[in-house]
Amino acid sequence: MEYIEDTRQQTKVRHTLKDILVIVLFATLANADDWVEMALFAESYQDYLRKYIELKNGIPSHDTIRRVMGMISPEILQQLYGKWQERLDKNDGELLKKIICIDGKTMCSNKRGEEKASHIVSAWSKEDGFCLGQKAVEEKSNEITAIPELLEKIRIKGQIITIDAMGTQTAIAEKIRQKRADYVLALKKNQYTLYEDVKEYFSNEEFLEKMRENGGYKKTQEKAYGQIETREYYQTEDIKWLSQKKNWKGLKSIVMEKKRIEKAGKTTYEYRYFISSLKTDIKEAGRAVRGHWSIESMHWHLDVTFREDANTTIDKMAAQNLNIIRKWSLSILKPAELSRHKLSMRKKRFVVSLRPIKYLEELLEA
Repeated sequence: MEYIEDTRQQTKVRHTLKDILVIVLFATLANADDWVEMALFAESYQDYLRKYIELKNGIPSHDTIRRVMGMISPEILQQLYGKWQERLDKNDGELLKKIICIDGKTMCSNKRGEEKASHIVSAWSKEDGFCLGQKAVEEKSNEITAIPELLEKIRIKGQIITIDAMGTQTAIAEKIRQKRADYVLALKKNQYTLYEDVKEYFSNEEFLEKMRENGGYKKTQEKAYGQIETREYYQTEDIKWLSQKKNWKGLKSIVMEKKRIEKAGKTTYEYRYFISSLKTDIKEAGRAVRGHWSIESMHWHLDVTFREDANTTIDKMAAQNLNIIRKWSLSILKPAELSRHKLSMRKKRFVVSLRPIKYLEELLEA
């Protein structure tokens, strides 16, 4: 915790930053969602907490916890989270390229009057289950300017960056290639001409047959939630005809995902299109396309597992820091085995709340 500089007037400080951060992280793991619950957790388990922190002046009030969390720089807290992750990273090298997904989420309850809610753009490592970095902006449309700044701050060399259609911009593709990473960028009608050209190409059955014959094709099937999902991936480097090719730094291939959904006797189809700096490697391209769901899953957990959108913290800095703590907690809980039963993230938090001393010890030693 010494990594975080304490900018408060030291003569008035009664509770150290380390005390506050340990309370917030441990309480969040143990199912506390707001400042009052965090203070109540600390009061109930102060003897246990003293194994890790001093608590020289007792337990801080919930107002003190909130106020101090609003004074810490989110960038510094993110770096501390990164230091923790580095200690756990075994660098197994199982995959040559990691999938780094970039997307934004609005903190819906972080709004008062005419003031806009914070919108957090995150870079999420699918393989590590870890947030590499984030940047707060005032609204979703600002993602376009935030993404290059976020990419500048994180290490992406040799990895694959996936971004949804809003981030499919020539400047962003150029920034990714400058940092010697690859990209798989979604296409929608905001890139209208490019989208229509790629869509039309993949509607040609003759071209699809060539891809199936030449190794640019992969098919998967999954059963879940009472439905069968069949995904077909197509990839080709035959893009000399693409009029906008020269505008996209490092563009080497285009990709299509065709998804067939069978449920209750009905069949529906969904099509998604992408541009990529990857040469034809359908296994890698399919992994990148499918892998982008991991950041959407992370955002879902923030809302459902940690009830982020129900938290009415108005202070922007405190809200952003809580967002980091929740991602940190998710990174700890996801690999944890707390029961012989398979548990959801929400139930894992509930289990920790039943016996915090036992389970927090296990999580910290994992």
